[in-house]
Amino acid sequence: MDDTVKDAGRRADEAAGWVQSNWENWLGAGLRIVLIVVIALVLRAVVRRTITRLVARMNRPGEEGDGAGGGLGSLLINAERRRQRSEAIGSVLRSVASFLILGTAALTVLSVFSINLGPLLASAGVAGVAIGFGARNLVTDVLTGMFILLEDQYGVGDRVDAGEAVGTVLEIGLRVTKLRGDDGEIWYVRNGEIKRVGNLSQGWATAAVDVQVRSDEDLDAVRRVITDAGRAMAGGAPWDEKLWGPVEVLGLDAVTMESMTVRVSVRTMPGEAPPAARELRWRVKQSLDAAGIRIVDDAGLSLEKGVPRQG
Repeated sequence: MDDTVKDAGRRADEAAGWVQSNWENWLGAGLRIVLIVVIALVLRAVVRRTITRLVARMNRPGEEGDGAGGGLGSLLINAERRRQRSEAIGSVLRSVASFLILGTAALTVLSVFSINLGPLLASAGVAGVAIGFGARNLVTDVLTGMFILLEDQYGVGDRVDAGEAVGTVLEIGLRVTKLRGDDGEIWYVRNGEIKRVGNLSQGWATAAVDVQVRSDEDLDAVRRVITDAGRAMAGGAPWDEKLWGPVEVLGLDAVTMESMTVRVSVRTMPGEAPPAARELRWRVKQSLDAAGIRIVDDAGLSLEKGVPRQG
């Protein structure tokens, strides 16, 4: 019995001595871990707040150029486009910042415990490569979406030709772009599948109209009538804002024995070329009718009479 008590006392003394000799190391390691975690959390909060402020600054309307000539609807579209673009960029930046900061903090904490990080980093690299190969389509979609947002290739409200579909942009995500087609359908196009994109809403557009008249009509009279019709159109609402230049008679585009084709064009705001062409065609037809100038088709038939033109 005495030997058992003595053995227990000896082990207790050894344990107490081991604790006494190592408590400073434990305390130092614990303090280092707490310091690392606190610094990581504070740095993460500061970085995220800075990114949020930058996103808020991106959301502010510009002093000029927002919705020029487009009225309230254009302002709302530009605001939504700016909001989605800035929020998507902010979300990506915050996620990347959190991953880098917390990942670095986790590795630093493991190093405090004297854990060999070489095999761990090698395993993480192999796993990352495997995941990358398995989810390469997703990675491609996300990277393409990031570049679309960063380069501002198109935004909410733009009419685009994405190859797979044509329509108005409703939403831009990191993985897919949502389009509203001409017939009301909604297209979900993967960003990685967009090999080329045509933005039909940037810069300006051109509305072109071909007017075919009889070959014996007075070209000066035809030019004067078309010019007056275009001037009247450009001077009235809403075309005074949608037309960005005068209606121009470019000249003869084709001449045959039966008819002459006069090319007319006007520069419009983006997306307004088709309605502007229809309105211009309507006004030109009315003005030519009022002036007694007949429009003919490709076969030389008078559109007013429906019979072959007589010389």
